[in-house]
Amino acid sequence: MGFNLIQIVSLLLLDCLCSCWSKTPTNGSAPNIIIMLMDDMGWGDLGVFGQPSKETPNLDRMAAEGMVFPNFYASNPLCSPSRASLLTGRLPVRNGFYTTNAHARNAYTPQEIVGGISDDEILLPQMLKKMGYINKIVGKWHLGHRPHHLPLDHGFDEWFGAPNCHFGPYNSSFRPNIPVYNNSQMVGRYYEEFKINVKTGESNLTQIYLEESLEFLRAQASIRRPFFLYWAVDATHAPVYASKRFLGRSQRGRYGDAVIELDYSVGVILKELRRLGVAKDTFVFFTSDNGAAVMSGPKQSGSNGPFLCGKETTFEGGMREPAIAWWPGHITAGTVSYQLGNIMDLFTTSLALAGLTMPDDRIIDGLDLTPVLLNDSLIDRPIFYYRGNEMMAVRVGQYKAHYWTWSNSWEEFNKGINFCPGQDVAGVTTHTQKEHTMQPLIFHLGRDPGEKYPIRQVFRPHPDAATRAVLVPKLLHCSTRRETFGGDACGSANVMSGEYQAILQKISLVVEQHKSGLVPGVPQLNMCDLAVMNWAPAGCEKMGKCLKAPKSQPWKCEWPH
Repeated sequence: MGFNLIQIVSLLLLDCLCSCWSKTPTNGSAPNIIIMLMDDMGWGDLGVFGQPSKETPNLDRMAAEGMVFPNFYASNPLCSPSRASLLTGRLPVRNGFYTTNAHARNAYTPQEIVGGISDDEILLPQMLKKMGYINKIVGKWHLGHRPHHLPLDHGFDEWFGAPNCHFGPYNSSFRPNIPVYNNSQMVGRYYEEFKINVKTGESNLTQIYLEESLEFLRAQASIRRPFFLYWAVDATHAPVYASKRFLGRSQRGRYGDAVIELDYSVGVILKELRRLGVAKDTFVFFTSDNGAAVMSGPKQSGSNGPFLCGKETTFEGGMREPAIAWWPGHITAGTVSYQLGNIMDLFTTSLALAGLTMPDDRIIDGLDLTPVLLNDSLIDRPIFYYRGNEMMAVRVGQYKAHYWTWSNSWEEFNKGINFCPGQDVAGVTTHTQKEHTMQPLIFHLGRDPGEKYPIRQVFRPHPDAATRAVLVPKLLHCSTRRETFGGDACGSANVMSGEYQAILQKISLVVEQHKSGLVPGVPQLNMCDLAVMNWAPAGCEKMGKCLKAPKSQPWKCEWPH
C-alpha cells in the first residue's frame, strides 16, 4: 500500500510539473491571438520606452504585466511591405512586396497600384483556419485593394476597415475617396460617410474600430472558439486624427491626442478580455509597422527616441519599433527581453502557439519566439534592413553594418521633404545612394544607438616624413567629417582596427549565407493604372456610390524614395 501511495503522489507531482511547464491555456485549447499593429508609431512614443509626457498608462501597464522588446524591428521602413511580412513571415523581397523599377526604392499600395498580395503566398489566417480559428481584421489592410487581393480572399472571415491609407479628401472626378468595408461590401467612404476633419483632426474612427473589436471578442467568447484578431488601426498616420473627447488632451499636440486614444482603446480591450474570462487564454502583441514619419513634422508624427531618422529609411529610427507581449499566467510580468525580434516572427510564433508547423515549401524568415516569451531565452539571429530590392544593412548582436546609405534624394530634400530633420550625420545620412560594400559603415548600437560614430579604422603612419606631412591633415579632415571609409584619401590613410576587422568577418559570413539562398519573389509593386482605383467597390450599387473609371493606361510606378 505504501508503494502505491508513493506512486500516486509521484504521478500527481509529475502531472503538476507538466501542466506548469507546458503553460497551455486554461481551456486546454490553442490560445486566442491578438496582434495590435499601429501605423507610423515610433519607438519613443510610449511612456515605458521613455516618452517624457507619460501619456500611455494602459500600454505601460501592459508592459508591466508582460514582456517588453527594446530590440524589435519592422521588416521594412514602409507600411505595405511590413504588413505583408507580418502575415507571411517572409521578407518583402521574397513575398513580392517591393519594386524593381529603380534601385532601393520604397514602394507600397496606393490605390493606383495594380498589384497586391500574391495568391502564392500563405497568410497567417489561412494557416490558423486549420486549427479552427475565426479570423478578423479591423482597420487598414494595405496589401492591395482589387477584389482578389482583399482580406476575405486570404483567410480572414471578417473585416471592418479600409484597403488603403486614409489620404484625402479627393475630388471623385479624378480620384475616389477610399472605401470602408464591412466584410465584402463597401459601407461608405472616408471623408464622406466616415468623417475625418483634416483641419481639426476630429474623427471617431478609432472608436468605431474599438467597438468592432469588442463585438468580435464577445461573440467568440460566447461560442468558445479560438480567434485571431488583427487590430490594424491607423490614427497615428498623417493626417492624424482623434475623437472629440480626446482632442486637446496631450502635451504633444494632435499626434499625442491620437496616441492617448489608442492607449485608452488598448486598455479597454485588455479589460474586456479579463471580463470575458479569456485573458489567460489570449496572447496579445503590440507593435508598429515602421518608425515615426518624422518628415511629416512634429504636429503629424511621433518620436523615434534616441534613434536616427525615421520612416522610409533603414536607419534605426525607420525600423526599430515599440513592442510588448502580454499573456497573463504564461509570460512573466515585468520582463525585458533583449532578443532581436522582427515583425515576421509574429507569423511563426503564432503558428507555434496554435500547434501548427510552418509551411515546408518555402523559406520562412520569421523565428518562433515562444522560447523567448515563455522561458526568457535568447536566440542568436541577424536583422536584415531592406529598402526595396536592396539589402542596405544588417545587424548581428550589437553591431550594425551599413552596406548602402541613403536618406532621400537631393531633389526631394530640396522640396522640403526631410527624412532626418535635425539629425544630419555627415557621410551617413547621405542624399545620394552611397555604396559601402567593400568597407561597410559599422556602428555599435549599444554604445551609439543614434548611429553617429562609425567604428573608426586606425591610422598607420607612413615612414616617409613628406608623405606623412601630406596625409596627417587629410586624416584630421576625415575625422572631422567622420568619413573614415571608402577608397578616397580618407580610406587610404586608415587600416582596419581589431574590433572592425573581427565584426566585419562575422557579419560578412552572415550576409554571404543570406544572399546565397535568396530567391526574390515576383515584384508586385511595379505597375500603376488609374483605372484600377476604388471607383466601384463591391456594394457601391446599393449605396449609389459607384463612380466611372477612366480608360486603362498602365505605367511603371515612380517611387522617388
